[in-house]
Amino acid sequence: MTLLAPPHPLEKRVLLRRFPEPRTEPVWIDEYLRTDGYEAIRKALAMEPEQIVDEVKKSALRGRGGAGFPTGMKWSFVDRKSPKPKYVVVNADEGEPGTCKDRILMGYDPHRLIEGVLIGGRAIGANRGWIYIRGEYREYIDILDRAIAEAYERGFLGSNVLGTGWEFHLSTHTGAGSYECGEETALLESLEGKRGNPRLKPPFPATSGAFQCPTIVNNVETFCAVPDIILNGGEWYAALGTPKNGGTRLVCLSGHIERPGVYEVPLGMNLLTILNEIGGGVWKGRKLKAVIPGGSSSPVLKAEECDIPADYDSLAKAGSMLGSGATVVLDETTDMAKVLARLMKFYAHESCGWCIPCREGTTWLKKITARLEEGIGSERDIDTIDRISQSMLGRTFCPLGDAAAMPAMAIARKFREEILEKLSRADAFAPVEGAQPLVVL
Repeated sequence: MTLLAPPHPLEKRVLLRRFPEPRTEPVWIDEYLRTDGYEAIRKALAMEPEQIVDEVKKSALRGRGGAGFPTGMKWSFVDRKSPKPKYVVVNADEGEPGTCKDRILMGYDPHRLIEGVLIGGRAIGANRGWIYIRGEYREYIDILDRAIAEAYERGFLGSNVLGTGWEFHLSTHTGAGSYECGEETALLESLEGKRGNPRLKPPFPATSGAFQCPTIVNNVETFCAVPDIILNGGEWYAALGTPKNGGTRLVCLSGHIERPGVYEVPLGMNLLTILNEIGGGVWKGRKLKAVIPGGSSSPVLKAEECDIPADYDSLAKAGSMLGSGATVVLDETTDMAKVLARLMKFYAHESCGWCIPCREGTTWLKKITARLEEGIGSERDIDTIDRISQSMLGRTFCPLGDAAAMPAMAIARKFREEILEKLSRADAFAPVEGAQPLVVL
């Protein structure tokens, strides 16, 4: 585990506050207890569930998995008076290209995640939870299993949590490496032992989730923020960020950057400050060409568009997304046709095939962009990418179709001239092995 970067003076470490220096070993329970560990759940146990939810609402904590939905509001949708069991599910199926933050939290501070889950369970009246984690994270599964065992031994999990009579059980559940299972309803289907296809919504998980019972599903980073919110107050956490964008968030810097790694910054820090000051700027002295600001599903920003606050609302106004916090830097030598083709190959491979717009749309985007990467095709191909993408947006069972369409449209529109120049340099009639005939949809 070497992704945790050395602290930078501009960072605001809340989730990473136990790591003033890089380390190789997780924080096990004795060390966790020495650094205010499990004090938040003790405080939460003395609060009414409504008070816990209200505090999370005050914090302006938004889902850190990509969608950015207000966490407190999501928790408030669960009917605590329902006679059905309530469940808590952690989405640890970290699969967005460029994203590597959740493994940091699970690998270095696993008890923080467990404590956040406990508080969430207390808030909705749940007695059972699961951490759904991708199967490739074998090392982190082992770490979490050991931490869960420690929590049971010390009375933080089990049939009588801290002697209060409240029962809560937690375990890991291993996924099979499907990107689609990062979508919460597909994740729940997989958790139930079925194929990971998305469900039609409504109903939403808050009313009919795991095993058709009320369920909250949140990302690892989201749950990990909860203990500090309860300890220090929602207003304190909200003040760390900008209005409606409370707190800090983990940023995964990768690509053509001098100092790649995972950093924690206040929401609203200028994107160029993150890149140039914390990340050390574009590598090899080259110029910045573009940035993918929130994982592969977020529309690309050209260099001249990057002087903006890195929060949910500001990036949305710029036509992109904060997403998962995966910030991929692209320098001036980057072939954007190649970037586009690689992204579409990924989404075509990961589409579950459940609905036609996504299954057919991602397949054709893959075929057309593969031609453009080879330098063959025509200007009409670029227009076709745009039309296919628009026909996918908002018409699929889950956001995977949108996740493919949005970056495809952004690259095709913003780098149209570059792609056309590449086509003009190539022999348009040169045969390419495996090339597909053009079909205009």
